[in-house]
This record gives sequence, C-alpha cells and structure tokens, in this order.
Amino acid sequence: MMILTSENNHYLGLLRLSKRQTFAAEIIIVQTMGLLSKIFSNTRKPEGFFGKMMVKGMNGGGHADLANWALSSLQIKEDSQILDIGCGGGANIARLIQRAPKGRVQGVDYSPVSVAKSKKVNAKAIGEGRCQVQEANVAELPFEENIFDIITAFETIYFWPDIEHCFNEVKRVLKPGGQFVIVNEDDGLSGDNEKWEKLIEGMHTYKPEEIRLHLSNSGFKGINIQKNEAKHWLKATAVK
Repeated sequence: MMILTSENNHYLGLLRLSKRQTFAAEIIIVQTMGLLSKIFSNTRKPEGFFGKMMVKGMNGGGHADLANWALSSLQIKEDSQILDIGCGGGANIARLIQRAPKGRVQGVDYSPVSVAKSKKVNAKAIGEGRCQVQEANVAELPFEENIFDIITAFETIYFWPDIEHCFNEVKRVLKPGGQFVIVNEDDGLSGDNEKWEKLIEGMHTYKPEEIRLHLSNSGFKGINIQKNEAKHWLKATAVK
C-alpha cells in the first residue's frame, strides 16, 4: 500500500500530466488522420484547394512514370478515337493525343476541378478540335454505342461503384474489337492497400484475378494482365 507523502503527490501529478499529454496526443492523431483522410479523399473526387493540389500532382512524379510504363507497350493507331475515363489532371490525355495525331481524344471526369485542369492542360488540342473534355460519370457515359477504339482508365477503377455495371458501360461505347486499358498504381498485393482503403472512403484496390473476373463477367475477351513486380504496378487490357 502506498503512503501519500508530499513526494508521492509530486509523482502522481506527473502521472496525471502524462495521461493528459497522452490524451492530447490522441486527439491530435485523430485530427491529423481526419485531415489526411480529407486530403486523400481528393484522389477519388478532387474538390476545392486540396483538389487543385491533387490534380496538379497527378500530372507528374510517379504517376507520370506509371503512365509511361503502361503506354509504352500499347499499340495506338495515329487516327484512333480514344476516351480517357477519370482524366484527372489531363496529362494522360496529352500523352494519348501525341500518340494519335490524326485521331481524337476525349476525357471525362466527375470532378469539375479535374475537368477544368484537363481543359487547361490540353487547351491547344481542344482549340484544334482534336480533344474534348467534359464532366461525366462512368456509370452513365454520355456517348452513343460503338464510338471508341481505345478506352483508358488510369488509377481510377478503385473508386468505381458497381464495377461490372461500369465495365458494361465501357463496353457499350467501345467499337467491336476495341480495347479497354486499366492501369493501377497498386495491384492489391503490396501490403499497402488496406492502409489506403481505411484512409480513403469508397476505395477498393483490385487484385489481378478480381479484375480478370469482373472483365470476363462483363463480356470482355482477350484479357491480359501485365505487372511490374518490383513496384506492384498493374496494367490490364481487354477486348470487346
């Protein structure tokens, strides 16, 4: 049994202070996680100040490396009709325009911030009639059937609701024999996916076989999955 001397009271005071500090630290951690969640939720739908910063970041760094890796092995005819879904900051639209100088590239995104940035990045091509960017949702694409030779989806299917419905909508606007290209920064096998899924509401990191199954269920053929094992990058291609 402890005898409450003045010395004991001093140590008990330190203990109480330590508990208060711990509680304060927990509050800070919760607030920080809330802020991080708010910031990184802009990967799903960029909005406001953080959204503008996010789309700017989407156009460079590792995102550019991933896009160049995926596009390096993609066969694109110079007159291809291409759609980029979830066009983000517009850099991938610009890359596709370079690969199809006699074709036309369109981009859609359900974020007004992304649409504005993509239009700015591709203003010259838009002015020349070789590009169009509009606000739209993958679940209900604003196009007639059998329009596009290639449809790309860079780092975006993580957030698509009812994935097979969205895949069917992609297939609807693809030409017969047209190609659907999915590019993900994480193949679901890196060990980081659970952390990001907890941080970003509505995110699901698809593993290769999940993608293969959903594409097959949606009627796609010729499904091929390539991976960069070291970086856990994934590229899936499928044909209508």
